[in-house]
Amino acid sequence: MSLSSPFISRPVATALLTIAVGLAGAVAFNLLPVAPLPEVDFPTVSVSASLPGGSPEIMASSVATPLERQFGRVAGVTEMTSSSSLGSTSITLQFDLNRNIDAAARDVEAAINAARSYLPANLPTNPTYRKVNPADAPIMILALTSDSLSPSQLYDAASTVLAQRISQIRGVGQVTVGGSSSPAVRIEVNPTQINHYGLSLESLRTTIAAATANRAKGTFSDENRTWVIGANDQLMHAIDYQPLLVKTNNGAAIKLTDVAQVTDSVQTVRSLGVMNGKKAALVIIFRQPGANIISTVDGIRGAIPQLHAAISPAIALTVVMDQTVTIRASVKDVERTLVISVVLVILVVFLFLREWRSTLIPSIAVPVSILGTCGVMYLAGYSIDNLSLMALTISTGLVVDDAIVVLENITRYREHGLGALEAAMKGAAEIGPTVFSISVSLVAVFIPILLMGGIVGRLFREFAVTLSVTILVSMLVSLTTTPTMCSRLLADERQHGKLYRASEKAFDFILRVYETALRWVLDRSALMLLIVAGTIALSVYLYTIVPKGFFPEEDTGRLNGNFIADQSTSFQAMQGKIVELSRIVQNDPGVGTVMAFTGGGGGTTTNTGRAFISLKPLDDRHATADQIIARLRSKLSSVPGVTLYLQAVQDVRVGGRQSAAQYQYTLQSDDLSLLTHWAPLLLTRLKQMQQLTDVNSDQQNSGLEANLVIDRPTASRLGITPAVLDNTLYDAFGEREIAVTYTGMNQYFVVMEVAPTFWQNPEGLRQIYVPTATGGAVPLAAFTRYAPATAPLTVNHSGVFPSVTISFNLAQNVALGQAVDAINAAEREMGMPGTLNTSFTGTAEAFQASLSNEPMLIAAALAAVYIVLGVLYESLIHPITILSTLPSAGVGALLALEITQTE
Repeated sequence: MSLSSPFISRPVATALLTIAVGLAGAVAFNLLPVAPLPEVDFPTVSVSASLPGGSPEIMASSVATPLERQFGRVAGVTEMTSSSSLGSTSITLQFDLNRNIDAAARDVEAAINAARSYLPANLPTNPTYRKVNPADAPIMILALTSDSLSPSQLYDAASTVLAQRISQIRGVGQVTVGGSSSPAVRIEVNPTQINHYGLSLESLRTTIAAATANRAKGTFSDENRTWVIGANDQLMHAIDYQPLLVKTNNGAAIKLTDVAQVTDSVQTVRSLGVMNGKKAALVIIFRQPGANIISTVDGIRGAIPQLHAAISPAIALTVVMDQTVTIRASVKDVERTLVISVVLVILVVFLFLREWRSTLIPSIAVPVSILGTCGVMYLAGYSIDNLSLMALTISTGLVVDDAIVVLENITRYREHGLGALEAAMKGAAEIGPTVFSISVSLVAVFIPILLMGGIVGRLFREFAVTLSVTILVSMLVSLTTTPTMCSRLLADERQHGKLYRASEKAFDFILRVYETALRWVLDRSALMLLIVAGTIALSVYLYTIVPKGFFPEEDTGRLNGNFIADQSTSFQAMQGKIVELSRIVQNDPGVGTVMAFTGGGGGTTTNTGRAFISLKPLDDRHATADQIIARLRSKLSSVPGVTLYLQAVQDVRVGGRQSAAQYQYTLQSDDLSLLTHWAPLLLTRLKQMQQLTDVNSDQQNSGLEANLVIDRPTASRLGITPAVLDNTLYDAFGEREIAVTYTGMNQYFVVMEVAPTFWQNPEGLRQIYVPTATGGAVPLAAFTRYAPATAPLTVNHSGVFPSVTISFNLAQNVALGQAVDAINAAEREMGMPGTLNTSFTGTAEAFQASLSNEPMLIAAALAAVYIVLGVLYESLIHPITILSTLPSAGVGALLALEITQTE
């Protein structure tokens, strides 16, 4: 008895089972989450630490290095990178794809605790970690603007209310706020005045810090009542600090306002945020690795009315960037393509079968197979994304084949005079093994993909499983539902109409041509063997010359931008440059919204900034993202002293290091002098290559430094230690957080530094006095010498070693494979020393890995198909006969890629 016999004998049960599969699949389709691509995120944890005023070298040596040594012992870390800049360190840990991110985060937390004793004692807070990849593009950006409130008030509402509540939404990994700084009491000291009154910066700091407190005070209690003890011990605003007595001089009271200007201001004045030219606070939202983008964004959008109600009505809250807009449109487009494919397949079937009953029978297999696959996808935890929908679209041409083969074989028996039931039984039983072998051999092609590791294997696993399941469901439908319908719907042979007879002549003509060609080929078997060998050779040749890329470039309607100015550029100068560049971008007809910010810590230096650009819908801009970037390059170059690097946001990005371009090439060595020498040479060489554009480096080692050389014998004679000097300089120029004000919703700092007049150039050092051991004070010039120098603005590590990363974009019509070959050739010609480790990182590294595995993948697929066919046909020759058709198919595919210049 064949598999089909029980189903043919029970048509009602078969029909109900088929309907049940379709209904279950339809329900599952509506429950499937939507995403741009399968979940391929590397588990990534970002660690950040801050020490206001700390130089990049101090942050790297005293903060980054102790943490990196502990993180290096965490299991499963595949990549560790760090970047230290003025006052902040950011470390990104990327784990193996199979590592559970929650377990990884716990290990990271334990490593932070283990490193705490090695970190600076004056670190304001412990390092914090987030389950987020800082190199990913944000999934949503909110802008807060107001005509009446200050930027610091906007920032306070964003950080105190919005960021806290949004962080609690499922799927959100990190919320950062940019564009300004938290409110703070700023004490801007006049060093001339404090020296006049016999004060020092250190004594002033300790006096102010001691003047405010917020500690437990206890209670009173009798037999009936309890009193909580309170006091006006905490100073809240600038007006509370202004009358503070800092010293008595010969009976005269010296108030804080006599030596400093006290204002309600911001924690750092070196921050700027603009949205379409207007000052704004930006709430930048990143998703947690593995979280579904659509459901996360829907959760945020659902909370916006409550968020808006929780802040001042004078604040306008606007969604200025939403990553899911293009994702939803892309998925809808692929869904529409799937429907069109199904319709076209049915029309083609009807064109050849020319009878509605014969068309209906195999056509049922298409929707049932697709819907049945949706049910399996739901059980497997898959999503509706571009790759799974592409698999379903491709399958529409495959799933109908089995049903047609079964239909044709049953029809042949009907034409020989057998009854409908007998023909269905005999035809299905006879063709069943063939249908099974065809389906299994197709599935065997995808076995190597299922076994692939890395991001490519994870990316295409869902595609392979979806397509394989569709083929298997189609096989079951063809061996059950199709013969059952044939036994009930196939009509007896009757006179065909005029259209059928007319088209039959055309099909007879095609058959005669094919028969003639087949006889000619069979008479020239040696020639055909030579042609097969030639197609194999041609396939190999075309494979070597066809452009190779990692993943097709997408137009997501979003651009990321990085401002990089001369290393000596001040924050004041950078503000104007960012505003001017943002205006140029905003004036492009294809651009919708431009958001830019700089300063405020978070790893940015005074000469850098970031931009997020939303493009208009494709129908309105009539240009791709790459075309818009190309036409903006020449316009942006008109602003001297700064470059805005733009790159189109991609849904697939590998690596955790932020860069100003899409692809990265990293140099690494324990010898810093090698990096200092070779990195600029390689950068210059790569900038000359026609295959690359937007070539830039994260090496910033030429910032201006006001270096003080201590005369140690003199300092020792005066009783001045380096710690006293450091504290005095930190008080003067470090925006030092000297006290904390506690409120019901947040904590705010009291910040002390010298007045802006004294920190705008190194001449301000002349006005700084340092206390001596005898109670007096001497100017810095008494025991130090000013020596202008250069110093790094950022210090980058890969692993635990210093590194320099050169990032680049591809020139027009250049494939990633061509760029990789050109860079490798340039490196060989330059003769770099072996102690300097070089490698592609991020997406370029993943491309190299996938390219090296591709020949083995093809060989494994051919071997899998051969083994399956050999088992099914019990022959060593027949599988070769079947596989001999592949070279011609390969030539066709590769020729199409070469002609269209598609990677």
